[in-house]
Amino acid sequence: MFDQIVNTLTNPMTLLAILAAVAVFATIITLAMPLMAPDRLQKRMRSVAIERDKIRQRERARIAADAQNRASLRNDPARNLRRIVEGFNLRKALADDNTVARLRMAGYRGQAPLFVFLVARAVLPLILFVAAMIYLFFIGEYDQPAWFKVFVAILIAYVGFYAPVLYVRNTIQKRQQSIKKAWPDALDLLLICVESGMSAEASFRKVSEEIGAQSMELAEELMLTTAELSYLPDRRQAYENLAARTGLDGVKAVMLALTQAEKYGTPLGQSLRVMAQENRDIRMNEAEKKAAALPPKLTVPMILFFLPVLFGVILGPSVIQLMKQGIV
Repeated sequence: MFDQIVNTLTNPMTLLAILAAVAVFATIITLAMPLMAPDRLQKRMRSVAIERDKIRQRERARIAADAQNRASLRNDPARNLRRIVEGFNLRKALADDNTVARLRMAGYRGQAPLFVFLVARAVLPLILFVAAMIYLFFIGEYDQPAWFKVFVAILIAYVGFYAPVLYVRNTIQKRQQSIKKAWPDALDLLLICVESGMSAEASFRKVSEEIGAQSMELAEELMLTTAELSYLPDRRQAYENLAARTGLDGVKAVMLALTQAEKYGTPLGQSLRVMAQENRDIRMNEAEKKAAALPPKLTVPMILFFLPVLFGVILGPSVIQLMKQGIV
Protein backbone atom coordinates (compact mmCIF):
# COMPACT_ATOMS: atom_id res chain seq x y z
CA MET A 1 0.00 0.00 0.00
CA PHE A 2 2.78 2.39 0.94
CA ASP A 3 4.73 1.55 -2.22
CA GLN A 4 1.65 2.20 -4.32
CA ILE A 5 1.18 5.64 -2.73
CA VAL A 6 4.85 6.47 -3.30
CA ASN A 7 4.66 5.35 -6.93
CA THR A 8 1.53 7.40 -7.45
CA LEU A 9 3.11 10.54 -5.94
CA THR A 10 6.30 10.10 -7.94
CA ASN A 11 4.46 9.55 -11.18
CA PRO A 12 5.16 12.53 -13.54
CA MET A 13 1.58 12.58 -14.79
CA THR A 14 0.27 12.73 -11.22
CA LEU A 15 2.66 15.55 -10.31
CA LEU A 16 1.67 17.41 -13.49
CA ALA A 17 -2.02 17.01 -12.62
CA ILE A 18 -1.41 18.28 -9.07
CA LEU A 19 0.52 21.31 -10.33
CA ALA A 20 -2.20 22.05 -12.89
CA ALA A 21 -4.87 21.83 -10.20
CA VAL A 22 -2.90 24.17 -7.94
CA ALA A 23 -2.43 26.64 -10.81
CA VAL A 24 -6.14 26.58 -11.66
CA PHE A 25 -7.07 27.04 -8.00
CA ALA A 26 -4.65 29.98 -7.64
CA THR A 27 -6.04 31.57 -10.80
CA ILE A 28 -9.60 31.26 -9.54
CA ILE A 29 -8.66 32.74 -6.17
CA THR A 30 -6.80 35.62 -7.86
CA LEU A 31 -9.78 36.44 -10.06
CA ALA A 32 -12.32 36.05 -7.26
CA MET A 33 -10.54 38.06 -4.57
CA PRO A 34 -11.38 41.51 -6.04
CA LEU A 35 -15.02 40.46 -6.32
CA MET A 36 -15.17 39.25 -2.72
CA ALA A 37 -13.35 42.28 -1.27
CA PRO A 38 -15.70 44.50 0.77
CA ASP A 39 -16.32 48.06 -0.35
CA ARG A 40 -14.88 50.16 2.45
CA LEU A 41 -15.12 53.47 0.62
CA GLN A 42 -18.66 54.26 1.74
CA LYS A 43 -17.88 53.29 5.31
CA ARG A 44 -14.84 55.53 5.45
CA MET A 45 -16.73 58.38 3.78
CA ARG A 46 -19.41 58.13 6.45
CA SER A 47 -16.68 58.20 9.09
CA VAL A 48 -15.27 61.34 7.51
CA ALA A 49 -18.73 62.92 7.44
CA ILE A 50 -19.16 62.17 11.15
CA GLU A 51 -15.80 63.74 11.87
CA ARG A 52 -16.78 66.77 9.81
CA ASP A 53 -19.89 67.20 11.96
CA LYS A 54 -17.68 67.01 15.03
CA ILE A 55 -15.51 69.76 13.59
CA ARG A 56 -18.57 71.94 13.00
CA GLN A 57 -19.80 71.50 16.55
CA ARG A 58 -16.38 72.10 18.04
CA GLU A 59 -15.77 75.24 15.98
CA ARG A 60 -19.15 76.67 16.91
CA ALA A 61 -18.39 76.05 20.57
CA ARG A 62 -14.99 77.69 20.15
CA ILE A 63 -16.46 80.77 18.53
CA ALA A 64 -19.14 81.05 21.20
CA ALA A 65 -16.69 80.66 24.08
CA ASP A 66 -13.87 82.61 22.37
CA ALA A 67 -11.47 79.81 23.27
CA GLN A 68 -8.28 78.75 21.61
CA ASN A 69 -8.26 77.07 18.26
CA ARG A 70 -8.88 73.35 18.70
CA ALA A 71 -9.70 72.27 15.17
CA SER A 72 -7.86 68.97 15.24
CA LEU A 73 -10.00 65.87 14.83
CA ARG A 74 -10.40 64.20 18.21
CA ASN A 75 -12.03 61.02 19.31
CA ASP A 76 -13.12 60.25 22.84
CA PRO A 77 -10.35 57.88 23.99
CA ALA A 78 -11.01 54.80 26.02
CA ARG A 79 -11.16 55.63 29.69
CA ASN A 80 -9.08 52.65 30.81
CA LEU A 81 -6.31 53.41 28.34
CA ARG A 82 -6.29 57.03 29.45
CA ARG A 83 -5.89 55.94 33.06
CA ILE A 84 -3.00 53.63 32.19
CA VAL A 85 -1.20 56.30 30.17
CA GLU A 86 -1.70 58.99 32.80
CA GLY A 87 -0.93 56.66 35.71
CA PHE A 88 2.43 55.51 34.33
CA ASN A 89 3.17 58.80 32.55
CA LEU A 90 3.69 56.96 29.27
CA ARG A 91 3.15 60.06 27.15
CA LYS A 92 6.28 61.68 28.49
CA ALA A 93 8.34 58.50 28.36
CA LEU A 94 7.35 57.07 24.97
CA ALA A 95 5.78 59.85 22.89
CA ASP A 96 6.68 63.24 21.50
CA ASP A 97 5.37 65.60 18.84
CA ASN A 98 6.86 63.44 16.11
CA THR A 99 4.91 60.42 17.39
CA VAL A 100 1.59 62.25 17.15
CA ALA A 101 2.46 63.53 13.67
CA ARG A 102 3.39 60.05 12.44
CA LEU A 103 0.15 58.59 13.77
CA ARG A 104 -1.76 61.24 11.82
CA MET A 105 0.26 60.40 8.72
CA ALA A 106 -0.76 56.76 9.22
CA GLY A 107 -4.42 57.81 9.32
CA TYR A 108 -4.89 57.52 13.09
CA ARG A 109 -6.25 60.85 14.28
CA GLY A 110 -7.27 61.83 17.76
CA GLN A 111 -6.16 60.80 21.24
CA ALA A 112 -7.46 57.21 21.28
CA PRO A 113 -4.93 55.85 18.73
CA LEU A 114 -2.13 57.58 20.65
CA PHE A 115 -3.18 55.88 23.89
CA VAL A 116 -3.41 52.51 22.15
CA PHE A 117 0.04 53.02 20.67
CA LEU A 118 1.59 53.94 24.02
CA VAL A 119 -0.06 51.06 25.87
CA ALA A 120 1.03 48.63 23.15
CA ARG A 121 4.65 49.76 23.41
CA ALA A 122 4.53 49.36 27.19
CA VAL A 123 2.61 46.08 27.49
CA LEU A 124 3.71 44.11 24.40
CA PRO A 125 7.38 43.70 25.51
CA LEU A 126 6.29 42.36 28.89
CA ILE A 127 3.87 39.88 27.33
CA LEU A 128 6.43 38.63 24.83
CA PHE A 129 9.14 38.39 27.50
CA VAL A 130 6.95 36.29 29.83
CA ALA A 131 5.77 34.10 26.94
CA ALA A 132 9.34 33.56 25.74
CA MET A 133 10.56 32.67 29.25
CA ILE A 134 7.75 30.14 29.74
CA TYR A 135 8.41 28.55 26.36
CA LEU A 136 12.20 28.42 26.69
CA PHE A 137 12.32 27.14 30.27
CA PHE A 138 9.22 24.92 30.56
CA ILE A 139 7.84 24.00 27.14
CA GLY A 140 10.72 23.90 24.68
CA GLU A 141 13.45 21.29 25.08
CA TYR A 142 16.64 23.27 24.51
CA ASP A 143 19.96 22.28 26.04
CA GLN A 144 21.16 25.84 26.42
CA PRO A 145 22.42 27.68 29.49
CA ALA A 146 19.99 29.81 31.45
CA TRP A 147 21.71 33.08 30.59
CA PHE A 148 21.32 32.35 26.87
CA LYS A 149 17.58 31.72 27.26
CA VAL A 150 17.16 34.96 29.21
CA PHE A 151 19.11 36.80 26.52
CA VAL A 152 16.83 35.40 23.81
CA ALA A 153 13.74 36.43 25.81
CA ILE A 154 15.16 39.96 26.16
CA LEU A 155 15.71 40.14 22.40
CA ILE A 156 12.11 39.06 21.80
CA ALA A 157 10.90 41.72 24.25
CA TYR A 158 13.01 44.29 22.41
CA VAL A 159 11.33 43.31 19.15
CA GLY A 160 7.93 43.72 20.83
CA PHE A 161 8.89 47.18 22.02
CA TYR A 162 9.56 48.36 18.45
CA ALA A 163 6.80 46.33 16.78
CA PRO A 164 4.17 49.14 17.07
CA VAL A 165 6.66 51.61 15.59
CA LEU A 166 7.34 49.29 12.65
CA TYR A 167 3.60 48.78 12.14
CA VAL A 168 2.96 52.53 12.04
CA ARG A 169 5.90 53.05 9.69
CA ASN A 170 4.63 50.36 7.33
CA THR A 171 1.14 51.88 7.39
CA ILE A 172 2.58 55.30 6.57
CA GLN A 173 4.51 53.93 3.60
CA LYS A 174 1.45 52.15 2.18
CA ARG A 175 -0.71 55.23 2.70
CA GLN A 176 1.83 57.55 1.10
CA GLN A 177 2.26 55.20 -1.83
CA SER A 178 -1.48 55.18 -2.46
CA ILE A 179 -1.72 58.97 -2.22
CA LYS A 180 1.33 59.50 -4.41
CA LYS A 181 -0.09 57.37 -7.22
CA ALA A 182 -3.42 59.18 -7.27
CA TRP A 183 -2.18 62.71 -6.54
CA PRO A 184 -1.44 63.83 -10.17
CA ASP A 185 -4.88 62.64 -11.28
CA ALA A 186 -6.45 64.47 -8.34
CA LEU A 187 -4.67 67.67 -9.38
CA ASP A 188 -6.03 67.30 -12.91
CA LEU A 189 -9.55 66.92 -11.54
CA LEU A 190 -9.01 69.86 -9.21
CA LEU A 191 -7.79 71.96 -12.14
CA ILE A 192 -10.93 71.10 -14.13
CA CYS A 193 -13.15 72.05 -11.19
CA VAL A 194 -11.36 75.34 -10.57
CA GLU A 195 -11.38 76.38 -14.21
CA SER A 196 -15.10 75.59 -14.40
CA GLY A 197 -15.74 78.26 -11.77
CA MET A 198 -16.10 76.16 -8.62
CA SER A 199 -14.73 77.39 -5.30
CA ALA A 200 -11.85 75.71 -3.50
CA GLU A 201 -14.16 73.97 -1.00
CA ALA A 202 -16.48 72.69 -3.71
CA SER A 203 -13.52 71.59 -5.84
CA PHE A 204 -11.94 69.60 -3.02
CA ARG A 205 -15.29 68.01 -2.19
CA LYS A 206 -15.91 67.01 -5.80
CA VAL A 207 -12.40 65.62 -6.26
CA SER A 208 -12.68 63.62 -3.02
CA GLU A 209 -15.82 61.96 -4.34
CA GLU A 210 -14.29 61.11 -7.71
CA ILE A 211 -10.82 60.03 -6.59
CA GLY A 212 -12.14 57.56 -4.00
CA ALA A 213 -12.24 54.72 -6.53
CA GLN A 214 -8.50 55.11 -7.07
CA SER A 215 -7.29 56.00 -3.57
CA MET A 216 -9.53 55.93 -0.50
CA GLU A 217 -6.73 57.47 1.58
CA LEU A 218 -6.48 60.53 -0.67
CA ALA A 219 -10.26 60.86 -0.79
CA GLU A 220 -10.39 60.86 2.99
CA GLU A 221 -7.67 63.51 3.29
CA LEU A 222 -9.34 65.76 0.72
CA MET A 223 -12.67 65.43 2.50
CA LEU A 224 -11.06 66.46 5.77
CA THR A 225 -9.42 69.40 4.00
CA THR A 226 -12.85 70.40 2.69
CA ALA A 227 -14.20 70.43 6.23
CA GLU A 228 -11.26 72.46 7.50
CA LEU A 229 -11.57 74.96 4.65
CA SER A 230 -15.19 75.48 5.63
CA TYR A 231 -14.69 75.99 9.37
CA LEU A 232 -11.13 77.06 10.08
CA PRO A 233 -10.65 80.84 10.26
CA ASP A 234 -7.40 80.62 8.27
CA ARG A 235 -7.43 78.71 4.98
CA ARG A 236 -3.66 78.49 5.04
CA GLN A 237 -3.89 76.30 8.14
CA ALA A 238 -6.11 73.83 6.28
CA TYR A 239 -3.56 73.54 3.47
CA GLU A 240 -0.72 73.07 5.96
CA ASN A 241 -2.68 70.39 7.79
CA LEU A 242 -3.13 68.43 4.56
CA ALA A 243 0.59 68.64 3.82
CA ALA A 244 1.44 67.52 7.37
CA ARG A 245 -1.00 64.59 7.32
CA THR A 246 0.38 63.22 4.05
CA GLY A 247 4.08 63.97 4.56
CA LEU A 248 4.73 64.06 0.80
CA ASP A 249 6.88 66.70 -0.86
CA GLY A 250 4.57 66.89 -3.86
CA VAL A 251 1.56 67.65 -1.69
CA LYS A 252 3.54 70.23 0.30
CA ALA A 253 4.57 72.00 -2.90
CA VAL A 254 1.00 72.14 -4.16
CA MET A 255 -0.34 73.41 -0.85
CA LEU A 256 2.35 76.12 -0.80
CA ALA A 257 1.38 77.13 -4.33
CA LEU A 258 -2.29 77.33 -3.34
CA THR A 259 -1.42 79.44 -0.30
CA GLN A 260 0.64 81.86 -2.38
CA ALA A 261 -2.03 82.01 -5.07
CA GLU A 262 -4.63 83.09 -2.52
CA LYS A 263 -2.23 85.48 -0.81
CA TYR A 264 -0.99 87.31 -3.92
CA GLY A 265 -4.03 86.82 -6.15
CA THR A 266 -2.30 84.79 -8.85
CA PRO A 267 -4.44 82.55 -11.08
CA LEU A 268 -5.13 79.30 -9.28
CA GLY A 269 -5.64 77.30 -12.46
CA GLN A 270 -2.20 78.12 -13.79
CA SER A 271 -0.52 77.06 -10.56
CA LEU A 272 -2.45 73.77 -10.50
CA ARG A 273 -1.57 73.04 -14.12
CA VAL A 274 2.14 73.50 -13.49
CA MET A 275 2.10 71.47 -10.26
CA ALA A 276 0.09 68.66 -11.87
CA GLN A 277 2.65 68.34 -14.65
CA GLU A 278 5.53 68.36 -12.17
CA ASN A 279 3.95 65.64 -10.04
CA ARG A 280 3.25 63.57 -13.12
CA ASP A 281 6.88 63.89 -14.18
CA ILE A 282 8.00 62.86 -10.70
CA ARG A 283 5.80 59.77 -10.84
CA MET A 284 7.19 58.89 -14.27
CA ASN A 285 10.78 59.34 -13.06
CA GLU A 286 10.14 57.01 -10.13
CA ALA A 287 8.70 54.41 -12.48
CA GLU A 288 11.79 54.69 -14.70
CA LYS A 289 14.06 54.27 -11.67
CA LYS A 290 12.24 51.09 -10.66
CA ALA A 291 12.49 49.78 -14.22
CA ALA A 292 16.23 50.56 -14.33
CA ALA A 293 16.78 48.75 -11.02
CA LEU A 294 15.01 45.60 -12.22
CA PRO A 295 17.91 43.88 -14.10
CA PRO A 296 20.26 43.79 -11.05
CA LYS A 297 17.44 42.44 -8.91
CA LEU A 298 16.78 39.64 -11.41
CA THR A 299 20.41 38.50 -11.44
CA VAL A 300 20.22 36.30 -8.32
CA PRO A 301 16.87 34.64 -9.23
CA MET A 302 18.17 33.90 -12.71
CA ILE A 303 21.33 32.30 -11.31
CA LEU A 304 19.40 30.21 -8.79
CA PHE A 305 16.42 29.13 -10.89
CA PHE A 306 16.99 29.67 -14.61
CA LEU A 307 20.61 28.65 -15.16
CA PRO A 308 20.36 25.17 -13.52
CA VAL A 309 17.31 24.37 -15.63
CA LEU A 310 19.06 25.67 -18.74
CA PHE A 311 22.12 23.55 -18.05
CA GLY A 312 19.88 20.55 -17.44
CA VAL A 313 18.11 21.03 -20.77
CA ILE A 314 21.39 21.52 -22.67
CA LEU A 315 23.49 18.82 -21.01
CA GLY A 316 20.69 16.33 -20.29
CA PRO A 317 20.64 14.60 -23.70
CA SER A 318 24.43 14.34 -23.78
CA VAL A 319 24.53 12.77 -20.32
CA ILE A 320 21.82 10.27 -21.32
CA GLN A 321 23.77 9.28 -24.42
CA LEU A 322 26.95 8.84 -22.41
CA MET A 323 25.09 6.71 -19.87
CA LYS A 324 23.71 4.50 -22.65
CA GLN A 325 27.18 3.99 -24.05
CA GLY A 326 28.51 3.13 -20.62
CA ILE A 327 30.97 5.98 -20.51
CA VAL A 328 29.37 7.54 -17.45
